[in-house]
Amino acid sequence: MIYKTIGMLERNRLQEEEKKYFDQKAELQRETREPEAAEGVDVAESTEAAPQQEPKAAPQQEPQEPEAAQQPAPQVQAARKPSVWKELLYLLFKIASIALLFLVFITFIFGLVRYQDPSMAPAIKNGDLVIFYRNPVAGYLPQDVIVLEYNGSMHARRVVASAGDTVDITDAGLLVNGALQQESEIYQKTERYQEGVSFPLTVPEGQIFVLGDSRTGAEDSRIYGCVNVDDTLGKVITLIRRRGI
Repeated sequence: MIYKTIGMLERNRLQEEEKKYFDQKAELQRETREPEAAEGVDVAESTEAAPQQEPKAAPQQEPQEPEAAQQPAPQVQAARKPSVWKELLYLLFKIASIALLFLVFITFIFGLVRYQDPSMAPAIKNGDLVIFYRNPVAGYLPQDVIVLEYNGSMHARRVVASAGDTVDITDAGLLVNGALQQESEIYQKTERYQEGVSFPLTVPEGQIFVLGDSRTGAEDSRIYGCVNVDDTLGKVITLIRRRGI
């Protein structure tokens, strides 16, 4: 009996709490709807009270001219053309500069001579233009072709022996330090001259022994002996061959 009474009391308490919960929920929903209704009435009243305004037409913009047309065209200044006299003077100045440079090269660095002697044929022929380098630092070596002056004329001769070498000419041919020289570009036999230097001879310091490639009748060291290196003009580096028509 006691347990039954307790269960009824507990059930009544739960029903009261449930009723109280639903009452609070309904009250909260009512409070939420009232402000929304008031806002709706205010909006409707303001809409009716405000006069309807006609839409304003957009201001018409005047057509603008292109920027290039608005700005004044720049004045084109005609370029001054150099006078004919100035161009001519400039051309003459360039020609003179080139000629001066060429003269300096020919005078102090290189030499140029037109060969007028058949004694170096076939390597150098009569009429060839010979270009030589003045005063080579390394000196001269055998088989170098050098330029020298003898009896007022320019000679090109081939070096066959230098300082300290012993040169001899026998029936066998040219001997340097006892060795017979094999000269493939020489087509004539090397012979002594009756009036000339005596063989064998040793080349002194600072001198060279030279011969012409055309050995018959060539004026070379067989006549005037060894040549001082300081008396030579330079070493042949190239030539321009004259061609017959």
